[in-house]
Amino acid sequence: MNHTGHRRARLIARLAVVAILVACGLVADLVSTAVTRPAYAHAYLTKSSPVDGQVLHSPPADVRLTFNEAVSFNQRSFQLLDVTGKKLAIGAPGYVDGKANTARVSLPASLVEGTYVLAWRITSADSHVVSGAFSFSIGRPSTLATPVEEDVSPAVPVVDAVGRALAFLGLALALGGALFVAVLWPAGRDDRRGRGIVWSGFAALTAGTVVVLLVQGPYAAGTSLTEVFDPELLSATLSTRLGHALSVRLLLVLALGVAFWIAVRPSSSPADVRTDGARTSGAGTVGVGVAGVGAACAVLLPFTWTLADHAQTGEQTWLAVPATSLHLLAMALWLGGLITLAACVLPPGRGREPTGAVSLEPALPRFSTLAQICFAVIAVTGVYLAWRQVGTWGALGGTGYGQLLLGKLAAVLAVVGLAAGARRFVRRRGRDSLGLDAAPYTAVRRLRRSVAGEVVLGVAVVSITAVLVNTAPARTSYAPPVHTTVPLPAAVADAVGPAAGLGGGSVEVKIEPAKLGSNVADIYITGRNGSLVAVPEVSGALESRDRSVPALPVKVSAAEPGHYVANSMSIPYPGEWVLRLDIRVSDFDETPVRVPFTTH
Repeated sequence: MNHTGHRRARLIARLAVVAILVACGLVADLVSTAVTRPAYAHAYLTKSSPVDGQVLHSPPADVRLTFNEAVSFNQRSFQLLDVTGKKLAIGAPGYVDGKANTARVSLPASLVEGTYVLAWRITSADSHVVSGAFSFSIGRPSTLATPVEEDVSPAVPVVDAVGRALAFLGLALALGGALFVAVLWPAGRDDRRGRGIVWSGFAALTAGTVVVLLVQGPYAAGTSLTEVFDPELLSATLSTRLGHALSVRLLLVLALGVAFWIAVRPSSSPADVRTDGARTSGAGTVGVGVAGVGAACAVLLPFTWTLADHAQTGEQTWLAVPATSLHLLAMALWLGGLITLAACVLPPGRGREPTGAVSLEPALPRFSTLAQICFAVIAVTGVYLAWRQVGTWGALGGTGYGQLLLGKLAAVLAVVGLAAGARRFVRRRGRDSLGLDAAPYTAVRRLRRSVAGEVVLGVAVVSITAVLVNTAPARTSYAPPVHTTVPLPAAVADAVGPAAGLGGGSVEVKIEPAKLGSNVADIYITGRNGSLVAVPEVSGALESRDRSVPALPVKVSAAEPGHYVANSMSIPYPGEWVLRLDIRVSDFDETPVRVPFTTH
């Protein structure tokens, strides 16, 4: 290569190093923020003032919300609606005393008697949008004429998921494809198809990242795709943790792209190319500096996901972030290399004409070794991450996250089965003195079909992963139903008389789903022989055990004799509660029964 070419390559390499150093600085900032600000996956409301369902004597000056972790919001994150569903003007939201896990919204002083709904939509520390609503009344409750509906367009979360999936696939093609073309396959740097796959990976990774960056604003604000270029929303996104991570990702993609271009750029000197198509130790060999830049980019890229996602929230973030990053890196190297192998070394028709066909050696044995290492890493880190995000067996099948994880596991096990067959082919044919290229066409065809099946399943795994990262982890979303029994007070049996059979009876309560929001409570009053016993009336109220929240009325109706139901018992936030049941056994006798329970 001439002197001018060398200078140009050195200049581009220096620019790539500058880009990666800037990215490293931003990554360090993300790491320091994660260490100094503990958080938990997907924010949830822990306290509000007023609480859900509370009846106030006069209009409150403001509404205050406290979450379990730091949250971010904008001017459109809170809405106040009256009984007709009309939006009322409220003050600009802000933090209470500078605490990042709180929010305060001032209310108009002209609120009249009736019920109001405060709807909120915030971004949690793991960069995911969380929304909710609660009602309060002034003077006396009134019936809501319209349900609370979110303004967000249904297309927004779909486009967001597509962008995330595209970025995952692009990461695999860029990292795994680049490693395969530049290292595992000696002739790959001169193969147009191989280079095209890698460049398509860079394009998909860039496009997916940009899509997520643009869509996050409307997603957080609850609007439509028409506002993806809104300067206010875009600026708000860029100031968040996710915005920083996506900016870092784009810088790393640029640096990695430059490093790959230098590694595979066409040689200007025929002396730099050997007769077998591989480059000599001259201009075509990947320099130490370029290889170092590429390796650093490959290691840092997964952190742009894990430092702004589930991994940096919850427990053991010091272990979860590197484990998740390693899991993602191993998956990318395996899938990207597999796709490149299928498209370039094992294309349709491979084996029909031995003369001039692409050699299986040494690319296939080398990739087989890499795949085994990647699968070992994926298995070890995957087991740990599944335990961390699921926690219990019940959450595995009882949550959307757990069910998606089971689907991903099934696909991975199918890939392992297909990969085992491919490894047997490599070992068996590798012992042949004639080598892999002497394998019969039928054997190569079976191998090609096996690899194609792995590719399809690998893409399915990536698609499930894209949905998983935007789904509340099972550990936080799973709420086992409450099922408790308390003895019936003797006063009830004495008031009714021995004939009723309530002496030694009990009150059995089942609450589902036993979590924040609307719940169903089934109440059974049983006698000493276990049969249901009817009473004239049961009324209820929800009390906090520390008495910090005023008692909230619970409407209880009879479903059948001895069985009573509260169909819409609203639990304002997770914690320890008491369901107080006032059991009326006569016109003059009423006995309270307190049933303690805990929600998560």
